[in-house]
Amino acid sequence: MDKRNVCVIGAGVAGLTTAYLLSQNRRYRIVVAAKHMPGDYDIEYASPWAGANYMPVSLRGTREEQWDRDTWAPLADLAQNHPDAGVHFQECEIHSRAKDIGSATADWFAELLSPNPWFKDVVPNFRVLPKESLPPGIDSATAFTSVCINTAIYLPWLVSQCLKNGVIFKRAVFKHIREAAQFAPSGKVDIVINCTGLGASVLGGVEDTTVVPARAQIVLVRNDAGKMMDFSGTDDGEGEACYIMTRAAGGGTILGGCYQKGNWESQVDPNLAVRIMKRAVASCPTLTGGKGIEHLDIIRHGVGLRPVREGGTRVEKERIEGLWVVHNYGAGGAGYQSSYGCASNAVQLVEETLAPASKI
Repeated sequence: MDKRNVCVIGAGVAGLTTAYLLSQNRRYRIVVAAKHMPGDYDIEYASPWAGANYMPVSLRGTREEQWDRDTWAPLADLAQNHPDAGVHFQECEIHSRAKDIGSATADWFAELLSPNPWFKDVVPNFRVLPKESLPPGIDSATAFTSVCINTAIYLPWLVSQCLKNGVIFKRAVFKHIREAAQFAPSGKVDIVINCTGLGASVLGGVEDTTVVPARAQIVLVRNDAGKMMDFSGTDDGEGEACYIMTRAAGGGTILGGCYQKGNWESQVDPNLAVRIMKRAVASCPTLTGGKGIEHLDIIRHGVGLRPVREGGTRVEKERIEGLWVVHNYGAGGAGYQSSYGCASNAVQLVEETLAPASKI
């Protein structure tokens, strides 16, 4: 059987997961071509900055829900059976304050904050916490077993799995998607998979202006929180959030954050950083043994831009100037927790598109 040539544009979690799943079928020759690769830290490259974890915010009955559902089992398998991937199980608590109802953060987290979310039968140990066990100011809370991902280990792990399956990696910057047609191991490219994230807004032939940044700012510390936590809102403004998660394999603890839609600023806001640390220490005193933020052992501050698409994640195929393209971009803050679902859908579209003409 002749092998088909595939070029994946983008080496974030979407591009790498799609290439990994596609490479398990040996009828494809695959090149991943990207400006940024794992190991790079750049404002354009969202994946290294992510927490990353499994806290579904997708609404019941949507395509996003199905993608999140389809991602839990692969992530749990990695945590259970592949410690080299840098994924581990972690207990997670979701805290809700009645006064946050109607705020931007609470609306964004609506399903996550629900006492009866769709994912309660997907994740292990889902439960509603008794009111008397909650700290002051918290009106309700749920808990479950989740996973947290050390992106500094996981992204290179995905690359290694791709390399074992014969995937080729090349640095490339594309002004127009048709340029990817030249990136074939041999012959011509049969299909391009577009996983460019925010880059989809300016990539010629795509130019999806509905893709916008949602700025995130985090503080990475050596302190161990002991659990993962998320809150329905803060007293510091609708664009700010409070979440805490400890990465696997000594990866430190992420303190966040914010959700600043339309903000392209790449530099750390020191005042926001102080607010993030104060919120984290107040919410999780075990971080510093009940002491102040001066007892946080900071590794680094970081800023990332979530690639948010107004109409939701785009996983679909189209023909652009005679070139078949499968899109997989725009997951926003759900890039990791929907990664296997979206990538599986994209792979299905590739296989449908490259089937014999009579079956397309």
